[in-house]
Amino acid sequence: MIRTRFAPSPNGLLHFGHAYAAVVAHDLARARGGEFLVRIEDIDGTRSRTELVPEILADLEWLGLTWDGPVVFQSARLDTYAMAGQRLIDLGLLYPCSCTRREVADAARDQGPDGPIYPGTCRGRHAAQANEVAWRLDMARAFDLVGPISWEDELAGPQRCSPEQFGDVVLLRRDAPASYHLAATLDDAADGITTITRGQDLFAASQVHRLLQALLGLPVPVWHHHPLLVEADGRKLAKRRGSPALADLRRTGQDGRALANELRAGRLPAGLSLGNGVEPAA
Repeated sequence: MIRTRFAPSPNGLLHFGHAYAAVVAHDLARARGGEFLVRIEDIDGTRSRTELVPEILADLEWLGLTWDGPVVFQSARLDTYAMAGQRLIDLGLLYPCSCTRREVADAARDQGPDGPIYPGTCRGRHAAQANEVAWRLDMARAFDLVGPISWEDELAGPQRCSPEQFGDVVLLRRDAPASYHLAATLDDAADGITTITRGQDLFAASQVHRLLQALLGLPVPVWHHHPLLVEADGRKLAKRRGSPALADLRRTGQDGRALANELRAGRLPAGLSLGNGVEPAA
């Protein structure tokens, strides 16, 4: 049975881009007789605001979307992240890193999907030297351990896993219990997600998540990276740029179900379009 999820972070109100992502995940599950779950990704330090959770759920109901089972919160799974992190440390795959973002940016020679690629400054440090640090994945060692692996995207087809483009990513943050890469991968496994729907902007991140699944012995889903709603200049919608909030439309009495149906039909709000959602197969 198919199981999808919508997993917003409560660090701002939902906008049209979130509405489109939620509709895609919801409708895929319903069309195939499956289940649709909602997960709140609320471990991002001081940016997570509990008062926004009721607004998010109200927006989903306003759109006419229903979910199966109780809402899941990442903050209830901190022990899971810690245990997975310790397992990777015990395997010799994580090392402590005290570099600041500025130091990484200044020393990096290349850019990856997440920004400057970490130059390996702290690689080889031992846990006994760790104090107020992040923990990075030794990507080369991890890839040597699992060997060639692949994954499947419903829109783009078979993919060869190439997480080395990220460099040694942070999995345990100094300012949060886990990185997005580790937490989302563990959560999707715990929730039994069989089809991971998310925007095309996260296509490359699935390379890292597939590697973590191999390292931790987790089930392997299929992915469905859908197009993004973008503004006239091609930029994706973003909370930080003040993209119109669904909550504001809801409070003015607009019809959320009608909006969801417009999104399904490809009739988008003025000034928005769908970007290219298909990545060439590797």
